[in-house]
Amino acid sequence: MPMLWKKMNKEAIKTRVFEALDQNRNYDSDYILGIPGSYLDTEQFHRDADFLENAPFLSTFINNPNHIGCHTLTEDKGEDLFRGTQQMEIELIRLCAEEIMHAEEKTIDGYVAPGGTEANIQALWIYRNYYKKQFRAKNHEIGVVFSTDSHYSFYKGANLLSIQAIPVPVNEETRAIEIPTLEQQLHDANIQGVKYFIVIANMSTTMFGSVDDVDALTSVFKRNNYPYKVHADGAFGGFIYPFTNPDNALDFRNPEITSITLDAHKMLMAPYGTGMFLIRKGWMHHAATNEAQYVQGLDYTLCGSRNGAQAVSIWMILQIHGPKGWAKKIDGLMKETDKLCSELDLLAIPYFRNPHLNIITLKAGYFPESISDKYRLVSDNYEGKAKWWKIVVMPHTKGKVIESFIADLKTNALKP
Repeated sequence: MPMLWKKMNKEAIKTRVFEALDQNRNYDSDYILGIPGSYLDTEQFHRDADFLENAPFLSTFINNPNHIGCHTLTEDKGEDLFRGTQQMEIELIRLCAEEIMHAEEKTIDGYVAPGGTEANIQALWIYRNYYKKQFRAKNHEIGVVFSTDSHYSFYKGANLLSIQAIPVPVNEETRAIEIPTLEQQLHDANIQGVKYFIVIANMSTTMFGSVDDVDALTSVFKRNNYPYKVHADGAFGGFIYPFTNPDNALDFRNPEITSITLDAHKMLMAPYGTGMFLIRKGWMHHAATNEAQYVQGLDYTLCGSRNGAQAVSIWMILQIHGPKGWAKKIDGLMKETDKLCSELDLLAIPYFRNPHLNIITLKAGYFPESISDKYRLVSDNYEGKAKWWKIVVMPHTKGKVIESFIADLKTNALKP
């Protein structure tokens, strides 16, 4: 398998991006009459600004290439106006699928989505359509099963797609789904007419950084002969968990995993609009919009048109670090997280933390809320009384910020 992820310097990255832009059609020199929406207003967006020659991402953004569709699926059949940057998106999907999520070569389709929410809903949409086509299932017979710590996009997706949301409570201390509880909820749902299931396995929940035991979850469905498909939500964990726990069961080495969400605007620190949807080949056609006949290669995505600059930004970040550089960065974050946990242990402040992630969620009541306000900790409940406060250790929060936080805790610790 050729290595797609290599460390590149800024000049090599700039060269590659501008070569891709040169391969796209040029509105200034080519005769183009039928595409209205990709040429930005020149009164606001100056294509000839001097600084752009050293700004590959901003140059791509202003060129505004339309990446409508799923290019891993259509390859040479997609919109030919933007082949250069679309090829970069194909490279990016392969890099993430094969070198981070351990898929076999060219076995994954996918696209850069506006965010993790769309990527998650894209998975639900595909599996709903699959059940309807293959089993003639009705919407109310399809359920999406997820822990109550899961991202709210699964509630949103179930509502949009008119399928059943089945949230399963977690243990308050371990944040894990308890198998007897899951078994009972599936039994109850089945009695109420739910026959087909979409299972969500979290590769780090948003609030706690908890990780689901996918093998334990799927064993319940197998034991009861319930049809199921598994989607892994790696929106937060996808760019950290594979490096801190390389033998994990939440990537494409596990045949139970059919699709994965990633989100580069979190751990990868990319611009917003950089979610990613990855799915094994043979599944994207369940989301084909056949009525989009005027789109070369059709459209298979929820969002439709999207700026290719977002895909380029993810590609640039991964290449500037390279695999070894990124692993080193993650290792530094984990050491900082470990140090903070050691200090919390000394202060006897209870918290939840998965040892492979950089999220620490502190129990409320052990320090004044003025500290939560000062350091902008995230509450588990802004509509009521907080039970937990979340910290995420990031490159820009290391050092003095954490030292100051610990000093304030030592001075202001409470005894509930």
